[in-house]
Amino acid sequence: MSLKPGDAFPADVVFQYIPWSEDKADAKVCGIPTNYNASTEWADKKVVLFSVPGAFTPTCSENHLPGYIQNLAKLKEKGVDVVAVIAYNDPFVMSAWGKVNEVKGDDLLFLTDPEARFSSSIGWTSGERTGRYAIVVDHGKVTYAQLEPEKGVKVSGADAVLANL
Repeated sequence: MSLKPGDAFPADVVFQYIPWSEDKADAKVCGIPTNYNASTEWADKKVVLFSVPGAFTPTCSENHLPGYIQNLAKLKEKGVDVVAVIAYNDPFVMSAWGKVNEVKGDDLLFLTDPEARFSSSIGWTSGERTGRYAIVVDHGKVTYAQLEPEKGVKVSGADAVLANL
């Protein structure tokens, strides 16, 4: 079942992450992974969630993530409370990816989709990995949901999401 505008964001969506902290800002320092209950955390918020097949990969690192980092202020101006990226990678890799991209605090959450469970549940995987897509959730309702139909970043990039907020 893929998500489409008008759908409710699924219940019981739990990702994992390592919360950012000043004392662990160095990419060589690890934090402790914790669960992030997206269904609960996002119930009363406007959220942009984008998914990449893998952290530190060329398209994800050069074309997908930078657009969101550069447009964080514009997304916030459009009323977005949370911007999050998910990937198949484990929480340590996702945390390091955020740190080497100099994302601090909770400006952009680097979440992991363990075993691509969420992505599989909506049918948006790339083999065993998470697919490349973007979803906007506004107070529990999906208002935008696009899976990239081919290689590259078009419908899941920050510009496409901004145009649809």
